[in-house]
Amino acid sequence: MRTQDSLPPYLMRYVVAQRYERYTPMEHATWRYIMRRARDFFSRHAVPSYPEGVSQTGIPMDRIPKIDEIDAHLQKFGWGAVGVSGFIPPAAFLDFQTRNIMPIAMDMRTLEHVAYTPAPDIVHEAAGHVPILFDPAYRRYLQRYAKMANKSIISSEDVRLYEAIRWLSDIKENPDATKVEIDAAGEMLKQAYGAITHTSEMTKVGRMAWWTAEYGLVGDLKNPKIYGAGLLSSIGESELCLSDKVRKIRLTVDCVEMGYDITEPQPQLFVAQSLEELPEILEQLESTLAFRRGGVSGMQEALLSKAVATMVMDSGASASGVMDFFEADESISRAIDFVKFTGPVQLAHHEKQLPGQGRERHGNGFSCPVGFFAFAPTKPPHLLHDDELRAAGIVAGARSTLEFVSGFKVQGMLKRVVREAGAILYMTFDDCTVSRGGKRYYEPAWGEFDMLVGSTVISVHGGPADRQAYGEYELGQVSSSPGRASPFTDHETEMFRAYATIREVRGRHVGVRATATPISAEGASSDAALLARLADGVINHNHGEWLIGLELLELASQRPVLGATWVGPLREAITAHARSKGALSEELLARGIELVKIID
Repeated sequence: MRTQDSLPPYLMRYVVAQRYERYTPMEHATWRYIMRRARDFFSRHAVPSYPEGVSQTGIPMDRIPKIDEIDAHLQKFGWGAVGVSGFIPPAAFLDFQTRNIMPIAMDMRTLEHVAYTPAPDIVHEAAGHVPILFDPAYRRYLQRYAKMANKSIISSEDVRLYEAIRWLSDIKENPDATKVEIDAAGEMLKQAYGAITHTSEMTKVGRMAWWTAEYGLVGDLKNPKIYGAGLLSSIGESELCLSDKVRKIRLTVDCVEMGYDITEPQPQLFVAQSLEELPEILEQLESTLAFRRGGVSGMQEALLSKAVATMVMDSGASASGVMDFFEADESISRAIDFVKFTGPVQLAHHEKQLPGQGRERHGNGFSCPVGFFAFAPTKPPHLLHDDELRAAGIVAGARSTLEFVSGFKVQGMLKRVVREAGAILYMTFDDCTVSRGGKRYYEPAWGEFDMLVGSTVISVHGGPADRQAYGEYELGQVSSSPGRASPFTDHETEMFRAYATIREVRGRHVGVRATATPISAEGASSDAALLARLADGVINHNHGEWLIGLELLELASQRPVLGATWVGPLREAITAHARSKGALSEELLARGIELVKIID
Protein backbone atom coordinates (compact mmCIF):
# COMPACT_ATOMS: atom_id res chain seq x y z
CA MET A 1 0.00 0.00 0.00
CA ARG A 2 1.23 3.48 -0.78
CA THR A 3 1.97 5.69 2.20
CA GLN A 4 -0.32 8.43 0.93
CA ASP A 5 -3.31 6.06 1.06
CA SER A 6 -3.23 6.18 4.88
CA LEU A 7 -3.01 9.97 5.26
CA PRO A 8 -5.74 12.02 6.99
CA PRO A 9 -7.66 14.36 4.68
CA TYR A 10 -6.07 17.54 6.04
CA LEU A 11 -2.64 16.33 4.90
CA MET A 12 -3.83 15.00 1.55
CA ARG A 13 -4.33 18.60 0.38
CA TYR A 14 -0.55 18.90 0.13
CA VAL A 15 -0.02 15.68 -1.83
CA VAL A 16 0.32 15.78 -5.63
CA ALA A 17 0.83 13.16 -8.32
CA GLN A 18 4.33 12.99 -9.70
CA ARG A 19 3.42 13.19 -13.43
CA TYR A 20 6.65 11.44 -14.28
CA GLU A 21 6.19 11.82 -18.04
CA ARG A 22 6.57 15.59 -17.71
CA TYR A 23 10.25 15.44 -16.80
CA THR A 24 12.27 16.40 -19.85
CA PRO A 25 15.32 14.49 -21.15
CA MET A 26 17.39 17.52 -20.10
CA GLU A 27 16.09 17.22 -16.53
CA HIS A 28 16.99 13.53 -16.42
CA ALA A 29 20.48 14.44 -17.70
CA THR A 30 20.77 17.14 -15.02
CA TRP A 31 19.82 14.61 -12.33
CA ARG A 32 22.39 12.18 -13.73
CA TYR A 33 25.13 14.82 -13.65
CA ILE A 34 24.32 15.68 -10.02
CA MET A 35 24.29 12.05 -8.91
CA ARG A 36 27.54 11.18 -10.70
CA ARG A 37 29.22 14.08 -8.94
CA ALA A 38 27.56 13.08 -5.68
CA ARG A 39 28.64 9.45 -5.93
CA ASP A 40 32.26 10.48 -6.47
CA PHE A 41 32.44 13.22 -3.83
CA PHE A 42 30.22 11.86 -1.08
CA SER A 43 31.73 8.40 -1.16
CA ARG A 44 34.75 10.17 0.35
CA HIS A 45 33.22 13.03 2.33
CA ALA A 46 29.74 11.98 3.55
CA VAL A 47 28.93 9.83 6.56
CA PRO A 48 29.61 6.12 5.88
CA SER A 49 25.89 5.29 5.71
CA TYR A 50 25.28 7.62 2.75
CA PRO A 51 26.51 5.45 -0.19
CA GLU A 52 24.60 2.40 1.00
CA GLY A 53 21.64 4.63 1.82
CA VAL A 54 21.43 5.71 -1.82
CA SER A 55 21.05 2.13 -3.01
CA GLN A 56 18.88 0.94 -0.11
CA THR A 57 16.33 3.75 -0.54
CA GLY A 58 15.79 3.27 -4.28
CA ILE A 59 17.66 6.33 -5.57
CA PRO A 60 18.79 5.68 -9.18
CA MET A 61 21.89 7.25 -10.68
CA ASP A 62 20.81 7.76 -14.27
CA ARG A 63 17.24 9.07 -14.03
CA ILE A 64 14.96 11.08 -11.77
CA PRO A 65 13.50 8.70 -9.17
CA LYS A 66 9.87 7.67 -8.96
CA ILE A 67 8.22 8.52 -5.65
CA ASP A 68 6.37 5.20 -5.43
CA GLU A 69 9.71 3.36 -5.73
CA ILE A 70 11.26 5.44 -2.94
CA ASP A 71 8.15 4.91 -0.83
CA ALA A 72 8.35 1.13 -1.23
CA HIS A 73 12.02 1.10 -0.22
CA LEU A 74 11.51 3.36 2.82
CA GLN A 75 8.65 1.22 4.08
CA LYS A 76 11.19 -1.57 4.67
CA PHE A 77 12.49 0.34 7.68
CA GLY A 78 9.33 2.05 8.90
CA TRP A 79 9.22 5.21 6.81
CA GLY A 80 7.46 6.33 3.67
CA ALA A 81 7.42 9.06 1.04
CA VAL A 82 4.79 11.22 -0.64
CA GLY A 83 5.05 13.75 -3.43
CA VAL A 84 4.27 17.42 -2.73
CA SER A 85 4.36 20.55 -4.86
CA GLY A 86 7.33 22.69 -3.91
CA PHE A 87 7.04 24.52 -0.60
CA ILE A 88 4.51 23.38 1.96
CA PRO A 89 4.06 25.15 5.33
CA PRO A 90 6.65 24.10 7.95
CA ALA A 91 3.94 22.84 10.30
CA ALA A 92 2.59 20.56 7.55
CA PHE A 93 6.10 19.31 6.71
CA LEU A 94 6.64 18.46 10.38
CA ASP A 95 3.25 16.74 10.61
CA PHE A 96 4.35 14.41 7.82
CA GLN A 97 7.63 13.69 9.58
CA THR A 98 5.96 12.89 12.91
CA ARG A 99 4.27 10.10 10.93
CA ASN A 100 7.65 8.90 9.56
CA ILE A 101 6.87 10.30 6.11
CA MET A 102 9.29 12.28 3.96
CA PRO A 103 7.50 14.84 1.75
CA ILE A 104 9.36 15.10 -1.57
CA ALA A 105 8.97 18.11 -3.84
CA MET A 106 8.18 17.06 -7.41
CA ASP A 107 9.97 19.85 -9.26
CA MET A 108 13.41 19.37 -10.77
CA ARG A 109 15.89 22.23 -10.60
CA THR A 110 16.97 23.85 -13.85
CA LEU A 111 20.42 23.38 -15.34
CA GLU A 112 21.22 27.00 -14.44
CA HIS A 113 20.68 26.12 -10.77
CA VAL A 114 22.26 22.68 -10.84
CA ALA A 115 24.71 23.54 -8.05
CA TYR A 116 22.12 25.00 -5.67
CA THR A 117 18.53 26.20 -5.59
CA PRO A 118 16.67 27.68 -2.58
CA ALA A 119 13.42 26.12 -3.79
CA PRO A 120 12.58 22.61 -2.55
CA ASP A 121 13.04 20.10 -5.36
CA ILE A 122 13.39 16.39 -5.90
CA VAL A 123 17.19 16.64 -5.71
CA HIS A 124 17.09 18.17 -2.23
CA GLU A 125 14.62 15.69 -0.78
CA ALA A 126 15.40 12.50 -2.69
CA ALA A 127 19.17 12.84 -3.04
CA GLY A 128 19.68 14.76 0.21
CA HIS A 129 17.23 13.70 2.93
CA VAL A 130 16.22 10.22 1.82
CA PRO A 131 19.59 8.37 1.76
CA ILE A 132 20.44 9.40 5.33
CA LEU A 133 17.16 7.85 6.54
CA PHE A 134 18.93 4.53 6.10
CA ASP A 135 20.98 5.38 9.21
CA PRO A 136 19.06 4.25 12.36
CA ALA A 137 20.64 6.93 14.58
CA TYR A 138 19.58 9.65 12.17
CA ARG A 139 16.06 8.24 11.91
CA ARG A 140 15.72 8.37 15.69
CA TYR A 141 16.89 11.96 15.72
CA LEU A 142 14.57 13.07 12.92
CA GLN A 143 11.59 11.38 14.55
CA ARG A 144 12.18 13.07 17.87
CA TYR A 145 12.93 16.40 16.24
CA ALA A 146 9.67 16.35 14.27
CA LYS A 147 7.58 15.56 17.35
CA MET A 148 9.26 18.35 19.30
CA ALA A 149 9.05 20.86 16.47
CA ASN A 150 5.42 20.00 15.86
CA LYS A 151 4.65 21.32 19.35
CA SER A 152 6.77 24.46 19.15
CA ILE A 153 4.87 27.72 18.91
CA ILE A 154 4.94 29.42 15.54
CA SER A 155 4.27 33.15 15.31
CA SER A 156 2.28 35.09 12.75
CA GLU A 157 5.60 36.76 11.87
CA ASP A 158 7.03 33.31 11.08
CA VAL A 159 4.14 32.67 8.69
CA ARG A 160 4.77 35.95 6.84
CA LEU A 161 8.50 35.17 6.65
CA TYR A 162 7.74 31.71 5.29
CA GLU A 163 5.53 33.28 2.62
CA ALA A 164 8.33 35.65 1.59
CA ILE A 165 10.91 32.86 1.43
CA ARG A 166 8.51 30.67 -0.52
CA TRP A 167 7.79 33.40 -3.04
CA LEU A 168 11.43 34.36 -3.60
CA SER A 169 12.55 30.74 -3.93
CA ASP A 170 9.79 29.88 -6.37
CA ILE A 171 10.31 32.91 -8.54
CA LYS A 172 14.09 32.49 -8.73
CA GLU A 173 13.63 28.95 -10.02
CA ASN A 174 10.97 29.95 -12.57
CA PRO A 175 12.52 30.46 -16.03
CA ASP A 176 9.75 32.92 -16.91
CA ALA A 177 10.55 35.28 -14.01
CA THR A 178 11.88 38.75 -14.82
CA LYS A 179 14.56 40.66 -12.94
CA VAL A 180 11.92 43.10 -11.73
CA GLU A 181 9.89 40.23 -10.24
CA ILE A 182 12.94 38.68 -8.60
CA ASP A 183 13.99 42.04 -7.12
CA ALA A 184 10.46 42.65 -5.81
CA ALA A 185 10.41 39.21 -4.16
CA GLY A 186 13.81 39.94 -2.61
CA GLU A 187 12.48 43.19 -1.18
CA MET A 188 9.44 41.35 0.21
CA LEU A 189 11.78 38.96 2.04
CA LYS A 190 13.86 41.86 3.36
CA GLN A 191 10.75 43.51 4.76
CA ALA A 192 9.58 40.23 6.35
CA TYR A 193 12.92 39.87 8.14
CA GLY A 194 12.72 43.49 9.24
CA ALA A 195 9.25 42.98 10.73
CA ILE A 196 10.42 40.28 13.16
CA THR A 197 9.91 41.58 16.72
CA HIS A 198 10.87 38.49 18.70
CA THR A 199 12.59 35.14 18.22
CA SER A 200 9.83 32.57 18.34
CA GLU A 201 10.11 28.96 19.40
CA MET A 202 9.61 27.84 15.82
CA THR A 203 12.50 30.06 14.73
CA LYS A 204 14.84 28.43 17.24
CA VAL A 205 13.59 24.96 16.40
CA GLY A 206 14.00 25.77 12.70
CA ARG A 207 17.59 26.84 13.31
CA MET A 208 18.27 23.51 14.99
CA ALA A 209 17.06 21.72 11.86
CA TRP A 210 19.07 24.04 9.62
CA TRP A 211 22.35 23.42 11.43
CA THR A 212 21.76 19.65 11.72
CA ALA A 213 19.38 17.99 9.24
CA GLU A 214 20.06 20.56 6.51
CA TYR A 215 23.67 21.70 6.98
CA GLY A 216 25.05 19.32 9.56
CA LEU A 217 28.58 17.97 9.76
CA VAL A 218 29.78 15.23 12.08
CA GLY A 219 33.09 13.96 13.46
CA ASP A 220 36.44 15.71 13.66
CA LEU A 221 36.47 19.51 13.39
CA LYS A 222 39.38 19.40 10.95
CA ASN A 223 38.04 16.56 8.82
CA PRO A 224 34.27 16.30 9.31
CA LYS A 225 31.80 14.21 7.34
CA ILE A 226 28.61 15.53 5.75
CA TYR A 227 25.11 14.38 6.68
CA GLY A 228 22.96 17.51 6.13
CA ALA A 229 20.55 17.28 3.18
CA GLY A 230 21.21 20.87 2.09
CA LEU A 231 24.87 19.95 1.57
CA LEU A 232 24.21 16.50 0.12
CA SER A 233 22.01 18.12 -2.54
CA SER A 234 24.26 21.11 -3.25
CA ILE A 235 27.31 20.15 -5.30
CA GLY A 236 29.00 23.51 -5.01
CA GLU A 237 28.36 24.23 -1.34
CA SER A 238 29.27 20.70 -0.24
CA GLU A 239 32.78 21.19 -1.63
CA LEU A 240 33.07 24.73 -0.26
CA CYS A 241 31.94 23.73 3.24
CA LEU A 242 34.93 21.46 3.81
CA SER A 243 37.45 24.15 2.93
CA ASP A 244 39.05 26.62 5.34
CA LYS A 245 36.71 29.32 3.98
CA VAL A 246 33.90 27.95 6.17
CA ARG A 247 34.37 28.06 9.94
CA LYS A 248 33.67 24.79 11.80
CA ILE A 249 32.09 25.05 15.27
CA ARG A 250 31.39 22.20 17.68
CA LEU A 251 27.62 21.66 17.83
CA THR A 252 25.84 22.63 21.05
CA VAL A 253 22.31 23.77 21.78
CA ASP A 254 23.60 27.34 21.40
CA CYS A 255 23.41 26.87 17.61
CA VAL A 256 19.76 28.00 17.86
CA GLU A 257 21.01 31.52 18.58
CA MET A 258 22.67 31.65 15.14
CA GLY A 259 20.51 32.87 12.25
CA TYR A 260 21.06 32.08 8.58
CA ASP A 261 20.42 33.41 5.08
CA ILE A 262 18.99 30.80 2.70
CA THR A 263 20.13 32.77 -0.35
CA GLU A 264 23.85 32.69 0.51
CA PRO A 265 26.44 29.99 1.30
CA GLN A 266 26.80 29.54 5.06
CA PRO A 267 29.94 31.21 6.54
CA GLN A 268 30.04 28.73 9.44
CA LEU A 269 28.74 25.22 10.09
CA PHE A 270 28.29 23.12 13.23
CA VAL A 271 29.95 19.74 13.74
CA ALA A 272 28.37 17.11 15.98
CA GLN A 273 30.55 14.56 17.76
CA SER A 274 28.38 11.79 16.30
CA LEU A 275 24.85 11.24 15.01
CA GLU A 276 24.09 9.45 18.29
CA GLU A 277 24.78 12.74 20.13
CA LEU A 278 22.00 14.65 18.35
CA PRO A 279 19.05 13.55 20.56
CA GLU A 280 20.92 14.69 23.67
CA ILE A 281 21.34 18.20 22.24
CA LEU A 282 17.70 18.12 21.16
CA GLU A 283 16.65 17.35 24.73
CA GLN A 284 18.40 20.50 25.93
CA LEU A 285 16.40 22.60 23.47
CA GLU A 286 13.16 20.77 24.17
CA SER A 287 13.41 21.50 27.90
CA THR A 288 13.17 25.24 27.15
CA LEU A 289 9.98 25.06 25.07
CA ALA A 290 6.54 26.07 26.29
CA PHE A 291 5.05 22.60 25.86
CA ARG A 292 7.47 21.43 28.53
CA ARG A 293 7.32 24.57 30.72
CA GLY A 294 3.64 25.48 30.72
CA GLY A 295 2.67 28.20 33.22
CA VAL A 296 3.00 31.93 32.75
CA SER A 297 6.09 31.77 30.53
CA GLY A 298 4.38 29.31 28.21
CA MET A 299 1.27 31.47 28.03
CA GLN A 300 3.37 34.52 27.27
CA GLU A 301 4.96 32.67 24.35
CA ALA A 302 1.49 31.89 22.97
CA LEU A 303 0.35 35.48 23.50
CA LEU A 304 3.35 36.86 21.60
CA SER A 305 2.82 34.45 18.72
CA LYS A 306 -0.61 35.79 17.67
CA ALA A 307 -1.12 32.36 16.13
CA VAL A 308 -3.16 29.27 17.01
CA ALA A 309 -1.78 27.60 20.15
CA THR A 310 -3.05 25.12 22.72
CA MET A 311 -3.26 25.49 26.50
CA VAL A 312 -3.28 22.14 28.35
CA MET A 313 -4.58 21.81 31.93
CA ASP A 314 -3.55 19.27 34.55
CA SER A 315 -6.87 17.51 33.88
CA GLY A 316 -5.72 16.77 30.31
CA ALA A 317 -8.40 19.11 28.95
CA SER A 318 -7.23 21.81 26.56
CA ALA A 319 -8.29 24.90 24.65
CA SER A 320 -6.90 25.78 21.21
CA GLY A 321 -7.12 29.18 19.52
CA VAL A 322 -5.33 32.50 19.28
CA MET A 323 -4.49 33.76 22.76
CA ASP A 324 -6.16 37.10 23.50
CA PHE A 325 -5.04 37.64 27.11
CA PHE A 326 -4.55 35.87 30.40
CA GLU A 327 -4.37 36.91 34.04
CA ALA A 328 -2.09 35.47 36.72
CA ASP A 329 -1.73 36.12 40.45
CA GLU A 330 1.21 38.00 41.89
CA SER A 331 2.51 35.21 44.12
CA ILE A 332 5.84 33.49 43.61
CA SER A 333 4.09 30.63 41.82
CA ARG A 334 2.43 33.06 39.36
CA ALA A 335 -0.59 30.77 38.95
CA ILE A 336 -2.86 31.36 35.93
CA ASP A 337 -6.25 32.75 37.04
CA PHE A 338 -8.07 33.40 33.76
CA VAL A 339 -7.59 32.82 30.01
CA LYS A 340 -9.28 34.17 26.91
CA PHE A 341 -8.87 33.04 23.28
CA THR A 342 -10.21 34.58 20.11
CA GLY A 343 -12.11 32.24 17.82
CA PRO A 344 -12.38 29.77 16.45
CA VAL A 345 -11.58 27.70 19.54
CA GLN A 346 -11.50 23.95 20.09
CA LEU A 347 -11.86 22.17 23.43
CA ALA A 348 -10.16 18.80 23.57
CA HIS A 349 -8.95 16.06 25.87
CA HIS A 350 -5.67 14.25 25.24
CA GLU A 351 -5.52 15.70 21.70
CA LYS A 352 -9.03 14.59 20.72
CA GLN A 353 -11.73 17.20 20.24
CA LEU A 354 -14.51 16.86 22.81
CA PRO A 355 -17.93 16.11 21.28
CA GLY A 356 -19.71 19.33 20.32
CA GLN A 357 -16.78 21.50 21.43
CA GLY A 358 -15.32 22.60 18.11
CA ARG A 359 -15.24 25.80 16.11
CA GLU A 360 -18.99 25.68 15.43
CA ARG A 361 -19.68 26.20 19.15
CA HIS A 362 -16.75 28.49 19.90
CA GLY A 363 -16.44 30.40 16.66
CA ASN A 364 -16.25 33.76 18.43
CA GLY A 365 -13.82 32.80 21.15
CA PHE A 366 -13.57 31.14 24.54
CA SER A 367 -12.67 32.15 28.08
CA CYS A 368 -12.70 30.66 31.55
CA PRO A 369 -11.20 31.00 35.02
CA VAL A 370 -8.47 28.55 36.04
CA GLY A 371 -7.45 27.32 39.49
CA PHE A 372 -8.57 25.77 42.74
CA PHE A 373 -12.14 26.06 43.99
CA ALA A 374 -12.56 28.00 47.23
CA PHE A 375 -14.37 25.14 48.99
CA ALA A 376 -11.46 22.72 48.23
CA PRO A 377 -8.37 24.97 48.09
CA THR A 378 -5.78 22.19 48.00
CA LYS A 379 -7.45 19.50 45.88
CA PRO A 380 -7.16 19.71 42.08
CA PRO A 381 -10.73 20.54 41.01
CA HIS A 382 -10.87 17.92 38.25
CA LEU A 383 -10.47 15.22 40.92
CA LEU A 384 -13.47 16.32 42.97
CA HIS A 385 -16.28 13.78 43.37
CA ASP A 386 -19.99 14.49 42.86
CA ASP A 387 -20.69 14.32 46.60
CA GLU A 388 -18.00 16.95 47.24
CA LEU A 389 -19.57 19.23 44.62
CA ARG A 390 -23.03 18.60 46.05
CA ALA A 391 -21.89 19.49 49.55
CA ALA A 392 -20.72 22.84 48.19
CA GLY A 393 -24.04 23.46 46.45
CA ILE A 394 -22.76 22.64 42.96
CA VAL A 395 -25.53 20.50 41.52
CA ALA A 396 -26.42 19.81 37.89
CA GLY A 397 -29.92 21.05 37.08
CA ALA A 398 -29.83 23.79 39.74
CA ARG A 399 -28.53 27.35 40.00
CA SER A 400 -25.04 27.21 41.45
CA THR A 401 -22.36 29.61 42.56
CA LEU A 402 -18.81 28.46 42.14
CA GLU A 403 -16.09 30.52 43.78
CA PHE A 404 -12.36 30.22 43.08
CA VAL A 405 -9.44 30.82 45.43
CA SER A 406 -8.40 33.58 43.02
CA GLY A 407 -11.66 35.48 43.65
CA PHE A 408 -13.39 34.56 40.42
CA LYS A 409 -17.07 33.72 40.75
CA VAL A 410 -19.17 31.70 38.27
CA GLN A 411 -22.94 31.99 38.80
CA GLY A 412 -25.61 30.32 36.70
CA MET A 413 -27.70 27.27 35.97
CA LEU A 414 -25.35 24.28 35.96
CA LYS A 415 -26.51 22.13 33.05
CA ARG A 416 -23.87 19.39 33.04
CA VAL A 417 -20.61 18.16 34.48
CA VAL A 418 -18.61 16.25 31.85
CA ARG A 419 -16.14 13.64 33.08
CA GLU A 420 -13.65 11.24 31.50
CA ALA A 421 -12.45 8.26 33.56
CA GLY A 422 -13.83 9.99 36.64
CA ALA A 423 -12.02 13.30 36.13
CA ILE A 424 -14.00 16.48 35.45
CA LEU A 425 -13.13 17.98 32.04
CA TYR A 426 -15.62 20.84 31.87
CA MET A 427 -18.87 22.23 33.24
CA THR A 428 -21.60 23.92 31.21
CA PHE A 429 -23.66 26.78 32.69
CA ASP A 430 -26.67 28.65 31.31
CA ASP A 431 -27.74 32.20 32.19
CA CYS A 432 -24.18 32.60 33.44
CA THR A 433 -22.11 35.45 34.84
CA VAL A 434 -18.36 35.29 35.40
CA SER A 435 -16.86 38.05 37.51
CA ARG A 436 -14.11 39.07 39.87
CA GLY A 437 -14.60 42.05 42.09
CA GLY A 438 -16.45 44.62 40.05
CA LYS A 439 -15.26 43.32 36.66
CA ARG A 440 -17.53 41.14 34.49
CA TYR A 441 -15.86 38.57 32.22
CA TYR A 442 -18.95 36.77 30.89
CA GLU A 443 -22.56 37.88 30.47
CA PRO A 444 -25.76 35.78 30.40
CA ALA A 445 -26.67 37.20 26.98
CA TRP A 446 -23.64 35.52 25.42
CA GLY A 447 -25.22 32.06 25.68
CA GLU A 448 -24.11 28.89 27.38
CA PHE A 449 -20.78 29.03 29.21
CA ASP A 450 -18.41 26.06 28.98
CA MET A 451 -15.77 26.10 31.71
CA LEU A 452 -12.69 23.89 31.47
CA VAL A 453 -11.71 22.49 34.85
CA GLY A 454 -8.11 22.40 36.02
CA SER A 455 -5.86 23.89 38.66
CA THR A 456 -2.78 24.66 36.54
CA VAL A 457 -1.61 25.09 32.95
CA ILE A 458 0.94 22.32 32.53
CA SER A 459 1.73 22.78 28.84
CA VAL A 460 1.35 25.28 26.00
CA HIS A 461 2.09 24.16 22.46
CA GLY A 462 1.75 25.40 18.92
CA GLY A 463 -1.23 24.55 16.72
CA PRO A 464 -4.55 22.98 17.71
CA ALA A 465 -4.80 19.89 19.89
CA ASP A 466 -6.77 17.89 17.32
CA ARG A 467 -5.54 19.22 13.98
CA GLN A 468 -7.84 17.17 11.83
CA ALA A 469 -10.97 18.20 13.72
CA TYR A 470 -9.94 21.85 14.15
CA GLY A 471 -9.98 22.58 10.42
CA GLU A 472 -8.15 25.24 8.44
CA TYR A 473 -5.98 27.83 10.15
CA GLU A 474 -3.19 30.16 9.02
CA LEU A 475 -0.04 28.20 8.32
CA GLY A 476 1.09 29.83 5.10
CA GLN A 477 0.07 28.96 1.58
CA VAL A 478 0.96 25.84 -0.35
CA SER A 479 3.53 26.67 -2.99
CA SER A 480 2.56 26.97 -6.57
CA SER A 481 5.06 24.91 -8.50
CA PRO A 482 7.95 27.06 -9.72
CA GLY A 483 7.63 25.32 -13.08
CA ARG A 484 7.34 27.58 -16.11
CA ALA A 485 4.07 28.54 -17.77
CA SER A 486 5.48 29.48 -21.19
CA PRO A 487 5.81 26.80 -23.91
CA PHE A 488 9.20 25.34 -24.78
CA THR A 489 11.07 27.07 -27.58
CA ASP A 490 12.09 25.31 -30.79
CA HIS A 491 15.70 25.33 -29.54
CA GLU A 492 14.72 23.69 -26.25
CA THR A 493 12.67 21.06 -28.06
CA GLU A 494 15.68 20.34 -30.25
CA MET A 495 17.87 19.97 -27.16
CA PHE A 496 15.39 17.56 -25.58
CA ARG A 497 15.57 15.38 -28.68
CA ALA A 498 19.36 15.47 -28.51
CA TYR A 499 19.42 14.42 -24.84
CA ALA A 500 16.92 11.65 -25.58
CA THR A 501 19.05 10.39 -28.47
CA ILE A 502 22.17 10.26 -26.29
CA ARG A 503 20.22 8.37 -23.63
CA GLU A 504 18.99 5.83 -26.17
CA VAL A 505 22.48 5.29 -27.60
CA ARG A 506 23.94 4.91 -24.10
CA GLY A 507 21.31 2.30 -23.33
CA ARG A 508 22.36 0.28 -26.36
CA HIS A 509 26.10 0.43 -25.77
CA VAL A 510 26.93 0.94 -22.09
CA GLY A 511 26.45 -1.80 -19.52
CA VAL A 512 25.10 -4.31 -22.06
CA ARG A 513 25.01 -7.76 -20.47
CA ALA A 514 26.92 -10.61 -22.06
CA THR A 515 23.68 -12.49 -22.71
CA ALA A 516 22.18 -9.58 -24.64
CA THR A 517 22.18 -9.47 -28.41
CA PRO A 518 25.48 -7.89 -29.52
CA ILE A 519 25.40 -4.53 -31.29
CA SER A 520 25.95 -5.13 -34.98
CA ALA A 521 28.64 -3.25 -36.91
CA GLU A 522 25.91 -1.57 -38.90
CA GLY A 523 24.13 -0.51 -35.70
CA ALA A 524 27.31 0.85 -34.17
CA SER A 525 28.04 2.79 -37.35
CA SER A 526 24.54 4.27 -37.34
CA ASP A 527 24.85 5.33 -33.70
CA ALA A 528 28.27 6.83 -34.36
CA ALA A 529 26.76 8.91 -37.16
CA LEU A 530 23.97 10.10 -34.85
CA LEU A 531 26.45 11.27 -32.25
CA ALA A 532 28.65 12.92 -34.87
CA ARG A 533 25.70 15.02 -36.04
CA LEU A 534 24.92 16.05 -32.45
CA ALA A 535 28.57 16.94 -31.85
CA ASP A 536 28.63 18.98 -35.04
CA GLY A 537 25.64 20.99 -33.81
CA VAL A 538 27.48 21.87 -30.61
CA ILE A 539 30.83 22.60 -32.28
CA ASN A 540 29.71 24.59 -35.31
CA HIS A 541 26.32 26.01 -34.42
CA ASN A 542 26.57 26.50 -30.63
CA HIS A 543 23.39 24.47 -30.29
CA GLY A 544 23.88 23.21 -26.79
CA GLU A 545 24.69 23.80 -23.18
CA TRP A 546 27.88 22.43 -21.70
CA LEU A 547 25.99 19.44 -20.26
CA ILE A 548 24.99 17.97 -23.63
CA GLY A 549 28.59 18.18 -24.77
CA LEU A 550 29.73 16.50 -21.56
CA GLU A 551 27.26 13.66 -22.14
CA LEU A 552 28.69 13.15 -25.62
CA LEU A 553 32.27 13.14 -24.34
CA GLU A 554 31.39 10.64 -21.64
CA LEU A 555 29.75 8.28 -24.11
CA ALA A 556 32.72 8.52 -26.47
CA SER A 557 35.10 7.75 -23.60
CA GLN A 558 33.10 4.68 -22.61
CA ARG A 559 32.70 3.42 -26.19
CA PRO A 560 35.54 4.82 -28.31
CA VAL A 561 34.02 3.27 -31.43
CA LEU A 562 31.22 5.88 -31.17
CA GLY A 563 33.58 8.85 -31.13
CA ALA A 564 36.20 10.00 -33.60
CA THR A 565 37.65 13.28 -34.75
CA TRP A 566 34.95 15.36 -33.07
CA VAL A 567 36.02 14.60 -29.47
CA GLY A 568 38.82 17.20 -29.25
CA PRO A 569 36.92 19.99 -31.05
CA LEU A 570 33.82 19.27 -28.97
CA ARG A 571 35.73 19.60 -25.74
CA GLU A 572 37.12 22.95 -26.85
CA ALA A 573 33.68 24.14 -27.98
CA ILE A 574 31.82 23.33 -24.77
CA THR A 575 34.66 24.77 -22.68
CA ALA A 576 34.33 28.04 -24.56
CA HIS A 577 30.53 27.88 -24.25
CA ALA A 578 30.70 27.30 -20.50
CA ARG A 579 33.20 30.13 -20.12
CA SER A 580 30.81 32.48 -21.93
CA LYS A 581 28.07 31.55 -19.42
CA GLY A 582 30.22 32.53 -16.44
CA ALA A 583 32.49 31.10 -13.78
CA LEU A 584 29.86 28.73 -12.36
CA SER A 585 29.19 26.98 -15.68
CA GLU A 586 32.92 26.74 -16.30
CA GLU A 587 33.42 25.17 -12.88
CA LEU A 588 30.53 22.72 -13.35
CA LEU A 589 31.94 21.57 -16.68
CA ALA A 590 35.45 21.20 -15.29
CA ARG A 591 34.16 19.05 -12.43
CA GLY A 592 32.20 16.94 -14.88
CA ILE A 593 35.21 16.43 -17.13
CA GLU A 594 37.18 15.18 -14.12
CA LEU A 595 34.74 12.27 -13.97
CA VAL A 596 35.17 11.46 -17.67
CA LYS A 597 38.24 9.80 -19.12
CA ILE A 598 38.64 11.92 -22.22
CA ILE A 599 40.19 10.28 -25.27
CA ASP A 600 41.47 12.96 -27.67
